[in-house]
Amino acid sequence: MASIKPSVPKGTRDFSPIEMVKRNLIFDTIKSVFRKYGYQQIETPTMEKLDTLTGKYGEEGDKLIFKILNSGDFITDAKIDSSNINLNFKKLTPLISGKALRYDLTVPFARYVVMHQNEITFPFKRFQVQPVWRADRPQRGRYREFYQCDADVVGSPSLLNEAEFIMIYDEALSKLGLKDFTIKINNRKILSGIAEVIGKADNIIDLTVAIDKLDKIGLDGVIKELLEKGFTEADIEKLKPVILLDGSNSVKLHSLRDALADSPIGLKGCDELETVFNYITNCPLQTATLELDITLARGLNYYTGAIFEVKTNEVAMGSIGGGGRYDDLTGMFGLKDLTGVGISFGADRIYDVMEELNLFPTTTNQTTKVLICCFDSEGETFALPLLHSLRKNNINAELYPAGAKIKKQMEYANNKAIPYTVLIGSDEMQSGLLAFKDMTSGLQEKLSAEEIVKLLL
Repeated sequence: MASIKPSVPKGTRDFSPIEMVKRNLIFDTIKSVFRKYGYQQIETPTMEKLDTLTGKYGEEGDKLIFKILNSGDFITDAKIDSSNINLNFKKLTPLISGKALRYDLTVPFARYVVMHQNEITFPFKRFQVQPVWRADRPQRGRYREFYQCDADVVGSPSLLNEAEFIMIYDEALSKLGLKDFTIKINNRKILSGIAEVIGKADNIIDLTVAIDKLDKIGLDGVIKELLEKGFTEADIEKLKPVILLDGSNSVKLHSLRDALADSPIGLKGCDELETVFNYITNCPLQTATLELDITLARGLNYYTGAIFEVKTNEVAMGSIGGGGRYDDLTGMFGLKDLTGVGISFGADRIYDVMEELNLFPTTTNQTTKVLICCFDSEGETFALPLLHSLRKNNINAELYPAGAKIKKQMEYANNKAIPYTVLIGSDEMQSGLLAFKDMTSGLQEKLSAEEIVKLLL
């Protein structure tokens, strides 16, 4: 049998112990901020029913859902024969695939809320840190398998929730060491108002999908796409001043109120944004710049109010977080009139940003802090009480099994970046003073077991 060259699917990765230390730092930091704001953790299955996911992300999003073939003889079970084998993929897929890998954490969360509504205390504030899958084209900062760190609150219409999500982004990313990032905010009601004012209320999805691409394809690209979707030159002339709004958040809001004077829904969006800005005025941000960006649309069908997106200004990278208000998401699963708002951290992109900016600490409590080295089995037995004491005091410690040369044991410590070693030979056992070495400075001293424990606490 020919040997198979080991590899992983494009857009997926293995993570080494060093990488996992860094990833856990990100996850633990974000989780700690979520908990501080009253959010509780849940988990949902890796796969969902296909009909749970489809129709929730727009036509472009649906194309990126990874479908799972039915187990067994899916062709026979689906009764596929010459009469239906030529069906297009949209009609064929449900026949041979009833499940899919989750595309995000928000839709499964909405499904969870509906299924567990009688057990939940509302408003329900949850966070979730799990992988998601998208059949996207892999590129820098974009993977097919990646983790999301989501927080959502359902059952509360208060705009204080939106303001707190801005604070959560600011606090978590500041704790991770980012020094220059922008939290962009918009409101889908304003976008609906713009479509209403130019007489294109029925084309709101086409409008939002197009202007959301402004950063990627430029104004000319957006105009070209809108023209292809049936917008006229006159429509676009009305849109241009709004799309290209400039100035402070208050100046932009003032301009929007003028432009949307004949649109009640557009003005309501302006009022909601102003309320969020007022909350933030009373709770000043530590690091983030909060910016009203009218071109932010996030092209997802389920957003109905505020929309968020976070971008770092220190590294060329796509968004590192995003989210928004969704007033009707759970209605798709039979639970009407339950409003919600949520955000997501793009952990993999945050990792890449931190790596590029060298923000990860060189020392960490997630790796071994001290390695005990001994010459023989007698030294190994002598070392066990010290090993037990170190671990009892929550100090990460290892005992290298007896029999290896000391040089090899020291190489092990260096390769694992273990900062301290303890050497136990016959002299050390006789005197009770052990050779304690700082592997970074090379400084070595004789200390008792109790002194070593106290020093490492």
